[in-house]
Amino acid sequence: MNGTVLVYGTPPKIGRKYIGYVPQYAEYDKAFPISVWDVVLMGRRSVRGSSPWYSAEDKKAAAEALKTVKMAEYKNRHISELSGGQRQRVFVARALVSHPKILLLDEPTASVDQSMQESLYTLLKKLNKKIAIVLVTHDIGIISSYVTRVACLNRYMFIHDEKIITKEMLEATYHCPVDIIAHGLPHRVLGEHNKKKS
Repeated sequence: MNGTVLVYGTPPKIGRKYIGYVPQYAEYDKAFPISVWDVVLMGRRSVRGSSPWYSAEDKKAAAEALKTVKMAEYKNRHISELSGGQRQRVFVARALVSHPKILLLDEPTASVDQSMQESLYTLLKKLNKKIAIVLVTHDIGIISSYVTRVACLNRYMFIHDEKIITKEMLEATYHCPVDIIAHGLPHRVLGEHNKKKS
């Protein structure tokens, strides 16, 4: 199989300007003197061209992005002083500051504790009202509460236009029978199902 990837009708080299990206792990030197404000402003690099100075428009966009992710009060903090969940919010703000049409996140909750995970997913659900969000994750237990459609990828992509993962999708993806274990009801991965009668 083959095909063509387009981003809003343009090749990825051009269309990447429409994408805001949040990596799985953002490596940084904890001793480097960089504040939350500086990190978010870095997201304007793709739109400000070769100018070494940030414009009033850049600063306004950074302030709005920090406000959106509820991190404005931390703007003068050193990035290393934040918790994992707070840093992820800052990295989301850095991606938003260029006003993307698509927000692409790679395992955004990999270094975030459970309580902050749900907070981050709630933020993403709110952002999804204005921009498209593509989220890569292995955590199929929680995403079905927040996503609108699911795709399973293993060399080939299998897409379901609803937020449930079917047994057929998993078997087509992994080429073997797959059982999903979940705790509690309702089942958040495969949808509602009936309790067994004793």
